[in-house]
Amino acid sequence: MIKNYLAAFLQLWYPHICLHCGTDQLENNSPLCLPCTNALPYTDFFSMEQNPIEKIFWGRVTIQHGGAALFFTKESIVQKLIFELKYKHNKKAGLLLGHIMGNALKNSKQYDNITVLIPIPITAKKLRKRGFNQAQVLCEGIRQVWDKKMATNLLLKKRNADSQTHKDRLERAGQDGFKFSLKAGQLLENENVLLIDDVITTGATLEAACNCLELAMPASINIATAAYTL
Repeated sequence: MIKNYLAAFLQLWYPHICLHCGTDQLENNSPLCLPCTNALPYTDFFSMEQNPIEKIFWGRVTIQHGGAALFFTKESIVQKLIFELKYKHNKKAGLLLGHIMGNALKNSKQYDNITVLIPIPITAKKLRKRGFNQAQVLCEGIRQVWDKKMATNLLLKKRNADSQTHKDRLERAGQDGFKFSLKAGQLLENENVLLIDDVITTGATLEAACNCLELAMPASINIATAAYTL
């Protein structure tokens, strides 16, 4: 009874409502109610060979498989979920997106061989400002429904290129363009890597990350994003 009164009090002062329709009929602290979650624009790309995500990288970089869980359009609930995650520090939105990705990935035989998840990193400055990496939150959500290990400190992103004098080729990789680099890249040798990001549009960021990861000689590089911009 005390728990019920406490829940009612918290709901009164800190209402927990669906981000889309406004109902308070939510399960497991999800930011969306079940009907709104079921109504999301799912792509089914993770079970589709030669889907639009994979075609983005044709002739640019070699990936084994790629996909996105949801379609992203302006002023949509998907855009709101991404905005809540990145700019309102709403990790529940990220965990929900991760759950959606994880369930789709584990139900696709194309991704059975994945051994490690790598979230696309953000710069140290942005990490200090935001307090977390949104791609890592997605990974955490994925791992809650799909048991895979995660590597968070091997792929790095820097704003400015440092002196290259004392760096080996793995550490120097990607220092132009998006300035990705690898730390202890040998740990990824023969691994089946799955790169995780929030939204894909042109694929430039993921392409730069893949080019960097190739130098670690993984068994395969794969890509998964929460959303694909139409």
